Amino acid sequence: MTKGRDTLRPLGLGGGLTALLLSALWGGNVVSAKIALGTFAPFWTAFWRMLVGLAPVLLWAWKRGTRLRPQPGERRWLTYLGILMTVQVALVYLGVSFTSAGFASVLMNSHAIFTNLISHFFVPGDHLSWPRLIGLVTAFGGISVTFLGKPEARLASNPLAGNLFCTATSALFGARTVFTSRIVARIDYVRTVFWQTVITIPFYLATALALEPMTLQPVTWPAVAAMAYQGFVSNGVCTILWIRLLRHHRPGEVAIFGSPAPIFGVTFSAIILSEKLSPALLVGVASVAAGIFIVTRDRAQREIPSPPSQIRGAPS
Repeated sequence: MTKGRDTLRPLGLGGGLTALLLSALWGGNVVSAKIALGTFAPFWTAFWRMLVGLAPVLLWAWKRGTRLRPQPGERRWLTYLGILMTVQVALVYLGVSFTSAGFASVLMNSHAIFTNLISHFFVPGDHLSWPRLIGLVTAFGGISVTFLGKPEARLASNPLAGNLFCTATSALFGARTVFTSRIVARIDYVRTVFWQTVITIPFYLATALALEPMTLQPVTWPAVAAMAYQGFVSNGVCTILWIRLLRHHRPGEVAIFGSPAPIFGVTFSAIILSEKLSPALLVGVASVAAGIFIVTRDRAQREIPSPPSQIRGAPS
């Protein structure tokens, strides 16, 4: 049985450090994707990430004793979610392949802003307050500055297309977050994570076989390690730990610790890939991080979860 709001615990030091660690791990995901894309083409990268990411999810399901077979009435909703994830993750790798990891980190980690904007229209009672509106405007200003910026040519073969794909995937991730919040009100969340991953795999494999070479250059250990990081750590372990936090603590309180993700991403790109911190990148990351913090902090203070039956469009 899902815990009610009155049984949720304050985040505390341990929970806060865990959430901050997850923010750092997700910040490193874009850098690892950039490294992997130097060896593997985009759709092959997406395929291997999802395939590797199944391992921790299967272990998780086995430990919890979760039945993975869809129950009556679930297939349609799981298929919709899988299709949405397929498009969103494909845009991730297309975007990162065309622009720099720093610019991609800012644009893709702005998904919390799109989540709040979409939630305003589709989740009853989750209306934008003035502080959240200020946070959204601040973050969108940062997104605009970054989108129009010019990353280093050696790290970005087509920055305009890359920035566009990264912004699009951020918006789709926001939509996916809202849609997932509806689905897990009725469908076991482990089964949801499993099937949204499984549905993507045949598409990525078929597209990769049809359009791309398996490798772009000889396979190296850094590329393999980067691929393992995306699949096992980011796609698997991080998702498990994040959902465990959400089961025991208020979502808005947990989400505050996600605001540094773009800062971590830009920092890792500067250290690992030697990306220069241009004015557009610095202004963008500061504005996006500040906007996310304002939005999530206000949401945490006002958070009043609605019963699953009040979530508009929830599957039955």
